[in-house]
Amino acid sequence: MTKQSIIVGMSGGVDSSVAALLLLQQGYHVEGLFMKNWEEDDDADYCAAAEDLKDASDICNTLGIKLHTVNFASEYWDRVFQHFLQEYSAGRTPNPDILCNTEIKFRAFLDHALSLGADKIATGHYVRNRLADNGRTQLLRGVDSNKDQSYFLHALNQQQLSHALFPVGEYEKPAIRELARENDLVTHNKKDSTGICFIGERRFNTFLEKYLPAKPGEIHTVDGEAIGKHNGLMYYTLGQRKGLGIGGVKNGDEEPWYVVDKDLDNNILLVAQGHNHPAL
Repeated sequence: MTKQSIIVGMSGGVDSSVAALLLLQQGYHVEGLFMKNWEEDDDADYCAAAEDLKDASDICNTLGIKLHTVNFASEYWDRVFQHFLQEYSAGRTPNPDILCNTEIKFRAFLDHALSLGADKIATGHYVRNRLADNGRTQLLRGVDSNKDQSYFLHALNQQQLSHALFPVGEYEKPAIRELARENDLVTHNKKDSTGICFIGERRFNTFLEKYLPAKPGEIHTVDGEAIGKHNGLMYYTLGQRKGLGIGGVKNGDEEPWYVVDKDLDNNILLVAQGHNHPAL
C-alpha cells in the first residue's frame, strides 16, 4: 500500500519540526516546505529569515526528508497585507494572522503542495481536526489550552480542513520541546516566534508608519473635552488602556482612561474613564 504523502510547512521553529517528526513516526511519506512570504527590507529581517531557513534545512537533513522552498510574497501582499492596511486606514484593528492562514498557509501552500503530489499538508499549529458523523471536518481546540490556536484557524473552509493534519495539537508544549530534544532537533530550545504573521517582531508602530502616514490629533472625552493628543488613530484600538499618554485624574476619578471610539472625520480619539463605562 502506497504511503500517504504529506508536505509540512516548515517555519524553522520547534513546532513544525516536531510535526514532521511525528508524521514520520506515524508512517507517512513526509517532505518539508519553507515559505518566504515577505520581502525583507533591512539586514535584521534578512538575517532572521535566513536563520529560519537554515533551521528548517537542518531539521529536514536530520529527519532525512526533502525540503522545498517557495516565495509567496506577492500573494501575501495582494491577499493579506493590502487588506490589513485598508482596515487600519478605516480605523479598525485587524488580525492579519487569520487572513494569512486562510489565504497563504492553507490556500497558496495547499495548492502548491497538491501540485507537488502531496495528499495533504501539515503545520505546527496547536489545534486538532476530526471527521464528524455528518461527513464534515471539524476544527477542535488543541490539547494545550495555553497554546491553543483554534481562533486563528476558525475561518478555514472544509476543503482546507480536510486536507490538513495538525500533529502537535495532541500534545502540550513542554512535551513537544522534549520530543525535539530527545531526537536531537536543533530547534528544541529555539524561542517561540511572536508578532504579526510573517512580519516578525519589529516595533509595530515603526513598521506601520512606513506604509500609512500618521495623522496626529486630539484626544477627547465622550463629553467633548479635549484632554490630550494622539499620534495617529491607526495606533490605537478599542478598549486600549495603556499608552494613551493622558494620565492624571479627572474630577478626582482615579480610574484609568480607555479608548471607546474613533472619530475618523475629525481625527479625534474618544476616551472614557473606568472599565465599566457604558461607552465601552
